[in-house]
Amino acid sequence: MRMDPEMSILVVDDYVQMVRILCNLLREVGFTNVDTATNGAEALRKLRRGDFGLVISDWNMEPMTGYQLLEEVRCDEELHDLPFIMVTAESKTEFVIAAKQAGVNNYIVKPFTALTLREKMVQVFADY
Repeated sequence: MRMDPEMSILVVDDYVQMVRILCNLLREVGFTNVDTATNGAEALRKLRRGDFGLVISDWNMEPMTGYQLLEEVRCDEELHDLPFIMVTAESKTEFVIAAKQAGVNNYIVKPFTALTLREKMVQVFADY
């Protein structure tokens, strides 16, 4: 798997402004094929119907959190290898460790820049 500017990316966040920011940052680094979901449950439905190359998800959402979405993705036979980046305001070590143990590919603490997002994406696809 490689980082392809044409790949479809799913951005998951319940805060409309953050979705807009993430889409703009992705555009800044050359990715325009972006779909969005406002919570983990909606994201899971879209992931099971679509062909995505990357998920960028917020942690704190209702009714399904980004962490629960990550667990569902990792347990799903079709989706378990899908690259997944968690975005959150939580920088506590236990959150990072929990996300890593659940199979997250990378972790970004808000606020961040387009350059940081691109670097995290490059790291994720270097591992594939």
